[in-house]
Amino acid sequence: MSSSKELLTTLDGIADLPVFVIGDLILDQYIWGKVDRISPEAPVPVVHVRRTEDRLGGAGNAVRNLRSLGARVELCGILGDDDEGRRLINLFLESGIGHDSVFVDSAQPTSLKTRVIAHSQQVVRIDREDLDQWPLATSQLFLDTVRERALKAKVVVVSDYGKGTITESCLKLLADMRESGELTAPVVVDPHPANYDHYSNITVAKPNRHEAEKASGLDIRDKASAIKAAQVLLERWSADMMLITLGEDGLVIVPKGASEGVHLETMAQEVYDVSGAGDTVTALFSAALGVGASPEIAGHLANIGAGIVVSEVGTVSIDIDKLRDKISELST
Repeated sequence: MSSSKELLTTLDGIADLPVFVIGDLILDQYIWGKVDRISPEAPVPVVHVRRTEDRLGGAGNAVRNLRSLGARVELCGILGDDDEGRRLINLFLESGIGHDSVFVDSAQPTSLKTRVIAHSQQVVRIDREDLDQWPLATSQLFLDTVRERALKAKVVVVSDYGKGTITESCLKLLADMRESGELTAPVVVDPHPANYDHYSNITVAKPNRHEAEKASGLDIRDKASAIKAAQVLLERWSADMMLITLGEDGLVIVPKGASEGVHLETMAQEVYDVSGAGDTVTALFSAALGVGASPEIAGHLANIGAGIVVSEVGTVSIDIDKLRDKISELST
C-alpha cells in the first residue's frame, strides 16, 4: 500500500492541474419521493415527489469529480439546442467548468437520464436519447478544437458513453498526435463498445469488468483472468497500460509487457449505488498521472475515491475532504 504521505502529496498536486475532457454530455435528473402505496391501476409503486435535482452525467460527471479535486478543467462535447442542454450549461457555470469548447447542435436532443428514487432505492430510470452520431462530431471545426485544447492540457480524458460524440476520426486524431510526438500528455480512455474497433495508441484504457470481458472475449473470474484480459486489450488497443475495475473485487492495473499486474482490493465498506463510480476512478487516476504519480499511487487514490462515492445514492462527485480523511485513516 502506498503511504498516506505519498497519496496526500499527489492529491495536493492536482490543484490547478489543466485537464482536457472530451466526451458525451448527459443531464442526470433525479426525482426524489416517498412510496406508501401500490397503484390500483397496475402493480407499481406510487411515488409522491418531494424534490427534483439536476446533476452532471456522462463525461460531465468525470469533469465534476476533477473540479472537486481542484483541477482546472476544459470540457469538449455537444449539446442539443434544448432546455436540457441549457440546464447543463448552468451546471457548468455553477461548478466553474470551462465549457468554451462545448458545441450546440440542433440535430439531436441532449441525452437525459431521469431516475426516480424513493427511500434511497431507485424505482425506475427513464432515458431519452438519440444514439446516432452527432453530425458536428466529424466536422473540421470540432476536430480542430480537440487538437488545440489537447495540446494545452497535462492530461487528456476521453469519456466515451457511446452517444455519438467520440468518433473514429476524433480517436484517430489523438492517436496520430501521440504517434508524431505532438501530444505528450497522457491520454486516458473510459471506453464504450461503440468504439472498441477504433481505440488505438492510448496511454491508459479503463474498462469495467463487463466491458473488458466483451472487448477481450475472455471471462473474468479472478485476478489471473483479469490480467489475461488486460494483456489482450493492451495489444488490441495499442495501450501503454490497462486499468480494469472489478466492482466488489477492486481493480487491476497492468502495464504493457508485464506478466503480472497490481491488484487492489475494494475500499468500499457499504455499497448503496455504483452509479458514476467509474467516473470517479477515471478522474482520480487521470489527474494523478497528470501530476507524475506512479500507476500504483494513482490506482490507490482512485480505489479509495470509488469506495467513498458508492456509499452514497446517485451519481456524486468525490468530496476531497472525505478523501483526505480516508487517506489519513490508513496510517492510523
